[in-house]
Amino acid sequence: MSIRHFFGAEDGHSSRDTAQDIREHLLPSHNAEHVHSAIPAKRVTRVALRLKYLIEAAVPFELKESQVTRPHSQIITKEVVALAARAGGDEDRACVVYCLLVCLRWFKRQAKLELFDADLNILRAEACQVIAKRIIEDFEDQDYLFSEVLLQRFSILRNGVESTPSNVIERAVDLHATRVIGSSGYQKCIGYLWKGWLAQDLDDPTHFCGYKNVANKSYWAHFDHDRIRAPKFQNAFQVLISFCYLGLYTVAINTINPSGDLDVVEGLLYLFTLSFIADEFTKFWKVGRFYLSFWNTFNLTLYAALTVSFSFRMYAFSKPADSAERMHWDEVSYYWLAFVAPMFWARMLLYLDTIQFFGAMLVVLKVMMMESLIFFALLIVIIIGFLQGFVGLDSAEDHKVDTTFFILESMVKAILQSPEFDGFGDFAHPFGIILYYLFTFVVMVILLNILIALYNSAYTDITENAVDEYLALFAAKTLQFVRAPDENVFLPPFNLIEIFGLILPFEWWLPKSSYMRLNDYVMTVLYSPLMLIIAWIETREARNVSSNRARGEQDDEAVEEWEEMQGEIDVLGDGWDVDVKEVVPDLADEATIAGVRAQVEALAAFIRSASGVDDSEVGSEEYVREEGYGRGEADSVTSSMAEQS
Repeated sequence: MSIRHFFGAEDGHSSRDTAQDIREHLLPSHNAEHVHSAIPAKRVTRVALRLKYLIEAAVPFELKESQVTRPHSQIITKEVVALAARAGGDEDRACVVYCLLVCLRWFKRQAKLELFDADLNILRAEACQVIAKRIIEDFEDQDYLFSEVLLQRFSILRNGVESTPSNVIERAVDLHATRVIGSSGYQKCIGYLWKGWLAQDLDDPTHFCGYKNVANKSYWAHFDHDRIRAPKFQNAFQVLISFCYLGLYTVAINTINPSGDLDVVEGLLYLFTLSFIADEFTKFWKVGRFYLSFWNTFNLTLYAALTVSFSFRMYAFSKPADSAERMHWDEVSYYWLAFVAPMFWARMLLYLDTIQFFGAMLVVLKVMMMESLIFFALLIVIIIGFLQGFVGLDSAEDHKVDTTFFILESMVKAILQSPEFDGFGDFAHPFGIILYYLFTFVVMVILLNILIALYNSAYTDITENAVDEYLALFAAKTLQFVRAPDENVFLPPFNLIEIFGLILPFEWWLPKSSYMRLNDYVMTVLYSPLMLIIAWIETREARNVSSNRARGEQDDEAVEEWEEMQGEIDVLGDGWDVDVKEVVPDLADEATIAGVRAQVEALAAFIRSASGVDDSEVGSEEYVREEGYGRGEADSVTSSMAEQS
């Protein structure tokens, strides 16, 4: 069932007639030869070049960013946005937003290549986002916006070769285009993907399908293991498994086996770890480098430490029971297991990012960690230089190097703001103590203050744009589930059952229809407890959807308390709208009015000075206000008085 049939739209304004037979694979990094653009790449590139020319003309020189990004900007006017929307004509208008994201990437790259014009190109990149956001929000046809603009896949020409096709949803996340992500249409599409109301067709990942039972109020219609594909249910399952994983770790670390045997809890802990590692590598192989993020690296570090702990435990089993050597390696294994306890608890923050407060703070934390790379790059260079100096002094004094550990320990203490100067009193006096003072000054006064400034800058940048940053984080989380779909959704630790219980023993010889039926049976058994809850949740949502459709509203609309009596108030009939218009200024024309008023006042002042007319007799703003004229009449009165003078 296509998205167009799902929303009940007609086929008349579909612009992808030639794309219906395209069969492309979602996984861009490894199957590019099977992927095709919905519109020929040459035509998409031509639209992108036209938009680039438009933006360069609209932003010809450096301006304040607020002049481009503010509402009713005199730079990005309605006419500019309308012309950008027509850049592809009637035939290729679906790719305009995608081409604006292409221009965004071009301008960012140009800013890096041409540093002398970096600020100008960064401003033009912001203009791309502003125009794209306004075009998205101007669409009234939600069906067309979802299926043709946001979820359709396009590519451009690079060195004469088609790039990997992608859609606006993916490119905006990859480019961190927070303004585009924060647009209402984009977020509505993300909401549909998150709920599972839109999903990729497994037979043709080029197209997105609508969930046909979204308004079905029957409980058993939603009792389907395929509903686990919905990102919100996958996320809920991952949260549940993560709590179980944390519980297994807590029991394992607090019940150490003196004999060194591997009990059931530890065995389950390591099996869960294996399933998480397999899931991470599978998604990385499917999605490619765009899958890597801060939290993926964090998780892989945790899993690597647990793998080391397991390796030491297996090595201990190779030693005789109750031997001192076996006990030693068991202790080392437990040391590694205890060492990662903070990472286990910090890992839970990963699943709190759907809450806005935690989501924004996690973005701040990620940016701070990235900013720390600058500090550590400088610190490593400084440490190497001073370390070589200290080692050289030690070698020159005793003709041998025997205090390297002491030197390293003292340098680490200085970095942690606890320097020790006593040990350097007799160290190659007076050069040793002078060099250590200098090292302490450079690290504690200069480098650490640079780090604090970087952290403060990162915190300020994120908190000032906290809402859009959270929405970008939520969109990226949704794409983690949507971007690498699987025919059979076996979430960790059930993916081990798929690998060792289905793929290896059956997939290579069992007919596909029989193999798929076997997978359905297994998933039904595994997910049955969760499916009972999912069916109950979706039955409640179906009632709301049915009610919205009966009122002619969108499926995801919710009636708020201020909307309950909206139909009982006639704002137009009782004249309230006229009263509102009289007192509320027209902000859209405010800038134009201010400019005209300034010109009229200048002209009136010139006429007064030339004719010798007393200022008190000519229509100044004060006079106009005293006479009781409204804002719209003030300019005409002033102009007429100036003409009369």
